[in-house]
Amino acid sequence: MVTCFQEENADLRTIHSQPPGVRCGKANKNVQWDEDSVEYMLANRVRIAFVLVVHGRASRQLQRMFKAIYHKDHFYYIHVDKFARQYSNVRVTPWRMATIWGGASLLSTYLQSMRDLLEMTDWPWDFFINLSAADYPIRTNDQLVAFLSRYRDMNFLKSHGRDNARFIRKQGLDRLFLECDAHMWRLGDRRIPEGIAVDGGSDWFLLNRKFVEYVTFSTDDLVTKMKQFYSYTLLPAESFFHTVLENSPHCDTMVDNNLRITNWNRKLGCKCQYKHIVDWCGCSPNDFKPQDFHRFQQTARPTFFARKFEAVVNQEIIGQLDYYLYGNYPAGTPGLRSYWENVYDEPDGIHSLSDVTLTLYHSFSRLGLRRAELLLHDAGENSCRYYPMGHPASVHLYFLADRFQGFLIKHHATNLAVSKLETLETWVMPKKVFKIASPPSDFGRLQFSEVGTDWDAKERLFRNFGGLLGPMDEPVGMQKWGKGPNVTVTVVWVDPINIIAATYDILIESTAEFTHYKPPLNLPLRPGVWTVKILHHWVPVAETKFLVAPLTFSNRQPIKPVSALNKQKDLDLMFSEEALRLHNGPPRSAYMEQSFQSLNPVLSLPISPAQVEEARRNAASAGASLERWLDSLVGGMWTAMDICATGPTVCPVMQTCSQTAWSSFSPDPKSELGAVKPDGRLR
Repeated sequence: MVTCFQEENADLRTIHSQPPGVRCGKANKNVQWDEDSVEYMLANRVRIAFVLVVHGRASRQLQRMFKAIYHKDHFYYIHVDKFARQYSNVRVTPWRMATIWGGASLLSTYLQSMRDLLEMTDWPWDFFINLSAADYPIRTNDQLVAFLSRYRDMNFLKSHGRDNARFIRKQGLDRLFLECDAHMWRLGDRRIPEGIAVDGGSDWFLLNRKFVEYVTFSTDDLVTKMKQFYSYTLLPAESFFHTVLENSPHCDTMVDNNLRITNWNRKLGCKCQYKHIVDWCGCSPNDFKPQDFHRFQQTARPTFFARKFEAVVNQEIIGQLDYYLYGNYPAGTPGLRSYWENVYDEPDGIHSLSDVTLTLYHSFSRLGLRRAELLLHDAGENSCRYYPMGHPASVHLYFLADRFQGFLIKHHATNLAVSKLETLETWVMPKKVFKIASPPSDFGRLQFSEVGTDWDAKERLFRNFGGLLGPMDEPVGMQKWGKGPNVTVTVVWVDPINIIAATYDILIESTAEFTHYKPPLNLPLRPGVWTVKILHHWVPVAETKFLVAPLTFSNRQPIKPVSALNKQKDLDLMFSEEALRLHNGPPRSAYMEQSFQSLNPVLSLPISPAQVEEARRNAASAGASLERWLDSLVGGMWTAMDICATGPTVCPVMQTCSQTAWSSFSPDPKSELGAVKPDGRLR
């Protein structure tokens, strides 16, 4: 446990801000942008320090954004090592801060970055711009430089646009927060310091060097006490710079425009989705989609960046912007409609994986090896037969034309013909499991249904791509609807041996597009293929299936047969009980207090004693028999589409991954960083 207690100084009650005679209030300089002004570029062009605050695993999207904003005349401060080795004007932060949503650590990250940049005497930058991997430019680098050169004395921040009292309440500025153990804890109420005009809005900004120097090095009352005040503030970067600027001698340099478009849809984005991180209800912008492209061209105010973009949600819009700014790639360029996102790498260590993902990644690897054996080797020939070795080396999500295509598992295997280790990559794709009833009912509003975890109500998708579920997971059922009259449907959850685990009604309003619900099922769930049926007036409309995978790992250790374990009696008992505990379903097969057994005849779902006995035997299995059970279930729900070799192989018909369009090793020119071109750009 980390000790995270500090005492807030009581001297914050009154702060003397500007010198006598300086009173700006909220400034709003009127700045104009002419699309053709780049032709009248000033001789003394500004140089920009881009600070990229990066987290998550969207490295290819980050590289594509970096490629779009790069120019040899500017400076880039980032904590992704691969860039720094390639370009002299890119440096890596020598420190790390684990920032969380809404945390005080984000402000500390910006302030430390500012200090570092000011101390780099060989980097003569004029503006500080913060970006993330979810940003993308909507104007060219030359247009941005022309604009900032014209307004080099200004600072660009977006204010909330509401009355201050309401902003303070909604932002929680009158509450005391403490960041500890990756959580923002609300400790109580506090008073806003007197003599200060509090303001705030977006935490994305463009600040000139003079103001950055003031914020970084000034020891006056305003700066030192505001730094202390905002150390105990939720979302401090959304207010600190606004408040300091408006109360400082630099107040007349503020422009109420951060030169960005943010895709706010508060009906979807304000779902209190960060309650597990912060004791407050926060909002988050939505991702842009292709239908939003016109918004980048029809802004009444100067704008140069937009957010948010996520290639796992929609990559087409990023391509549209890229081609609009820099033109199309040559015909035949590979990988333009593909996107790969790494979710696991060997250096992460298997401790970073759950037992569910570790179990299924191993099974996917074996599925690929069976495909190689069945399709590639001749009778009596071992050159394409393999034995799996070790844990998976890396895992990627694979998308094509903005559709999830499955997982790419890089794994090691021994070639049985020569007893040498080879490294392969297997592509597995989920089978289609949603099925309209036959014959179809008259009810036509249902378009799709799916089960998973990590439902994102803002983007309306499951973040657990592929729906990898184990016995201790709590699945969510989602339905997508077309417009129509108000109607009530019945949803029935059926486990692998036809025990009805849950049933409930949902009222679908005429304008509803999505519904989702997590039934409070008792755990563990029985492993196997589950069915979720949707009925209207008890007439089947559709059904979908999902797999609850039996686990071959517990606490990242293989679940072995009793005979293979240490002969100590208590250790034998622990492991045999562990397998049964995970795989035998809930006590008395009761998923809820209420029994739905009377519905089995109505829904024609007989419970077979043979099925029950088979499930009991499977629940007690371990080692090789457990793997066989798992692999038979996985093979019924997933297809090994292809396999390739990342290096040398003795299998004569095995493809080379770098020459295989789906592989994570195949060319990806849109995200690959190369040599700087004569015009100073990468793109």
